[in-house]
Amino acid sequence: MPALAGVTKKALNEPNTVVISESAAKRYFGTVEAVGKVIETSGDEPTLYKVMAVIKDIPHNAHFRFEFIFSMDNVDYKWGQFTSHNFQTYLLLKKGTDYKAFEKNFDEYISRYVISYVQQFTNVKSLADLKKSGTSLLYTLMPLTDIHLYSDRTPELGVNGSIGYVYIFSAVAFFVLLLACINFMNLSTARSASRAKEVGIRKVLGTERSSLIGQFLAESTLMAFISLVIATGIVQVSMAYFNELSGKSLAITDLLKPLYFISLLLLPLAIGLLAGSYPAFYLSSFKPITVLKGKTTAGFKRSNLRNVLVVFQFTTSIILIVGTIVVYRQLNFIQTTKLGFSKEQVLVINNTYGLGKNATAFKNEVSRMAGVKSATFAGYLPVANSSRSDDSFSKEAVMDTRNSLSAQTWKIDYEYLETLGIEILSGRNFLKEYGSDSNAIIINETAARVLGYNNPLGKKLYTSYSENGTTKVISYNIIGVVKNFHYESLKQTVAPLLFRLGDRIGATAFKINTGNVQGLVKNIEQKWKAMDTGMSFSYQFLDEAFDDMYREEQRTGKLGLTFAIIAILIACLGLFGLATFMAEQRIKEIGVRKVLGATVVNITSMLSIDFIKLVLVAAVIAFPVAWWAMNQWLQDFAFRVNIGWWVFAVAGFIVLLIALLTVSTQAIRAAVANPVKSLRTE
Repeated sequence: MPALAGVTKKALNEPNTVVISESAAKRYFGTVEAVGKVIETSGDEPTLYKVMAVIKDIPHNAHFRFEFIFSMDNVDYKWGQFTSHNFQTYLLLKKGTDYKAFEKNFDEYISRYVISYVQQFTNVKSLADLKKSGTSLLYTLMPLTDIHLYSDRTPELGVNGSIGYVYIFSAVAFFVLLLACINFMNLSTARSASRAKEVGIRKVLGTERSSLIGQFLAESTLMAFISLVIATGIVQVSMAYFNELSGKSLAITDLLKPLYFISLLLLPLAIGLLAGSYPAFYLSSFKPITVLKGKTTAGFKRSNLRNVLVVFQFTTSIILIVGTIVVYRQLNFIQTTKLGFSKEQVLVINNTYGLGKNATAFKNEVSRMAGVKSATFAGYLPVANSSRSDDSFSKEAVMDTRNSLSAQTWKIDYEYLETLGIEILSGRNFLKEYGSDSNAIIINETAARVLGYNNPLGKKLYTSYSENGTTKVISYNIIGVVKNFHYESLKQTVAPLLFRLGDRIGATAFKINTGNVQGLVKNIEQKWKAMDTGMSFSYQFLDEAFDDMYREEQRTGKLGLTFAIIAILIACLGLFGLATFMAEQRIKEIGVRKVLGATVVNITSMLSIDFIKLVLVAAVIAFPVAWWAMNQWLQDFAFRVNIGWWVFAVAGFIVLLIALLTVSTQAIRAAVANPVKSLRTE
């Protein structure tokens, strides 16, 4: 990390030291020359930290961001517990090191340190014993630049993206662009009659076919470059909306980077050649004698390639519509499914650790305000980016692979379960009148099932820790079982969870019942400021924090809907153009039919039926592809909706209706035209 002041190499080797960012230095000291100056942190005991270095601000595209890095020497942590994995660990490998090959060292590390550590309180003798029991311990490496898009590890230090969504939307963008190319091919060949005589005359005058092909390709490429200029302007105007929709912070200047700029210049060239190739070869193949006699039109019905392209357009549109419906159904399922806890009307005040010893007084005073039903310290919450702590427990004092489980262990106070509406199935909650509850534990249904207990009440669980080289074993009494609730994303199953009595004051949650929420928040903020914490007041509602867990899926739904609308619009524009030219080609036929007594309905049906058949063929192709694609997407969720048959029926009906309306407008227009005029036209 580049230093603007000071030296980073040994900056945090001593306690009470800190490295801060450029923005933090300017905010607190007005200058980046802050080395040697002191900042104070709030907490149970305010601590002074000496600034040892100032680094450049973390780039906006980093996989996590921060403004302060404190020395670990200030953390009260029991080091040497080789089964604890409470930190993200980064390794700087020597140049030329293959990280995959380096991973082979981890087995030796596990055997030398982890196994020797767990031998103090288990009967596991070797890594082979561990593997034979069906238990695995695995360390892997991931390149820093892969974390944002490829990591599925939880928790990460920042909100991850997904390479899957990058592939999906890149493919969708490609297909939308391909739809436009297909439109150009269809409309160019449909308009062949209007350029047939031009081709015939040029050939009679000695123009080579290669020259004609070059001319038509140049025309399509020029059109693509003009489209690029217009598209760039539209991108500039719509950039704010796109950033809001996608959750990014892109700027039009990003396109000026060499790789993107070159790609941008090559794109219209490739699109022009792709879209113009078939029309160019088709138009240049006309025979001069044939076209000059007026025998150029092969008729709409005989254009099999054109029909294939129309089917492809509507197949893509139907797949996008099915995908959009499924994504929105899954999001609605997430919003409406019973989570096992109450997320509505729960106000969470962040960073209450900054209150230090005043945290309890703050909680109690706010809980007495009108509109507040209950209050709890909530350092652990059933939403993303909340504290997590994983521990191992066993049914016996000596742990082995058969009697133990690894589980999330949360410290909660007496009011936690009530405030979050978590149901107790059997036993009781922590109670102040029970002095022994410091060694009590509450488990969820999954933990009871994994332990093999039908009635776990009164049973003991054991855990151990190392202190000064000595292993100590602690026992806990199970006093209650809570109903399973989704404390992680619905992408994951409900894993074992244990509650212990304690105050995790990182946040404080209040169950509220008032119509004047903003007034209550203002009163709480005043109480906060009266405590003189020196920290800014920050709050969120639990249901909003829950929604944040699925922000990526919500964006996927919105982007999918946007792409679906664009794809349908492009397909309909092509269909509209084809219907127009088809009606022009058959104008005399329509006139004759009207003279012979055909009605507007008869003629409209005649002109529309060919297109309707193509849409039905597209539906038959699209339905299995859409089912497979969305079934794959739903596999990411442990709890998910079923893809019902009606989803495909709705998607097919929407596309069929849109296509029918598009074609009918032109068909009706042709059908109501005066037959006298059409029959007199040569």
